[in-house]
Amino acid sequence: MRSTRLSWQVVLALLLCLVAAIMLPLTTADAAAPFGSGVVVMIFLLIVAAGVISLLGAPALIAAVVLFVGAHGAAWLLLSGITGNEGTATLSFFLLIAAAWLLAWRCVTVLSTVRPDSAAGNYGLRLLIPAIFGAWILIIWEAAVRGGGVSAILLPPPSAIGATIAGSVPTLWIDLQQTIFKSVLSGYVLGCGSGFLVAILADRIAFLRRGLLPIGNFVSALPIIGVAPIMVMWFGFDWQSKAAVVVIMTFFPMLVNTVAGLAAAGNMERDLMRTYASSYSQTLFKLRLPAAAPFIFNALKINSTLALIGAIVAEFFGTPMSGMGFRISVANGQMNLDLVWAEIAVAAVAGSVFYGVVAVIERMTTFWHPSIRGGQA
Repeated sequence: MRSTRLSWQVVLALLLCLVAAIMLPLTTADAAAPFGSGVVVMIFLLIVAAGVISLLGAPALIAAVVLFVGAHGAAWLLLSGITGNEGTATLSFFLLIAAAWLLAWRCVTVLSTVRPDSAAGNYGLRLLIPAIFGAWILIIWEAAVRGGGVSAILLPPPSAIGATIAGSVPTLWIDLQQTIFKSVLSGYVLGCGSGFLVAILADRIAFLRRGLLPIGNFVSALPIIGVAPIMVMWFGFDWQSKAAVVVIMTFFPMLVNTVAGLAAAGNMERDLMRTYASSYSQTLFKLRLPAAAPFIFNALKINSTLALIGAIVAEFFGTPMSGMGFRISVANGQMNLDLVWAEIAVAAVAGSVFYGVVAVIERMTTFWHPSIRGGQA
């Protein structure tokens, strides 16, 4: 398969390069200090060469590799040159960053057309595309902050946040243990487990179903900042009070989704089970729970993020001398915003991993469902 010969992203990137060349230099500082003439030529060469090669109709995989090297090589040279010269970037610098981003956009577009022959290649491609997208969010963030001279108090660059993470690993690990391994996991298991069991009872007993679901809507509307102090007063300052908040946040999403999932089995399948004289438990485990599995896993995925948010917010209202919410609150008061962003980054990664683990388990468990098989019969 060959890449499309005409691409508006590449054409626009080349035009931006032309305008940037006219508006040189790249910084308001001494041109020989941040960017030597050889570095400037290399930046233009990477962008122009990658764009032209991709327009010549090269095979899709080769075009994607060339675009990847050109975009990220130019971005690396630009960011390396502006480091230490924050706030001196000219319009030409930002035009070249935009041109490199357009090449990366085209790279992702071309990669989306590649169809690997192996399952491993397909899985790797599915990881590479969002990785490139996420990397460019950080690259643009870094370029905007350093090139524009934005104060680190307002918004630190990703490189500074990464350096803080590397230098604060023991502190971050202690906070991760307190928040994730104690508060989040214990509250998640209790909240989702109890919600699932109560949903089974509510499906069996109409009185519970009619009474609990309206209450669930009411409780779901309660603000966390109102519930968290009460839980701290009831269960103390340690992880138990945060786990209680997580239980409240995860119980009713699991209840509502499971009840809806148990009602998803078709009437024809239920009638067939009745003709076989199946008991309620047999119908439940062999028909209704398998049919409800996508609903249950949707609740588990939603709760994986709700649990982390609930635990962190609850730690603002009282906690031992550790925890992500505690550290964010203290570091913010000390104007140590690099550490605040480091905690946010670790929480985001932990939440993404948690969500990903649940999604993988879902694919392994419900591989037979059309939503997992891509709608194929």
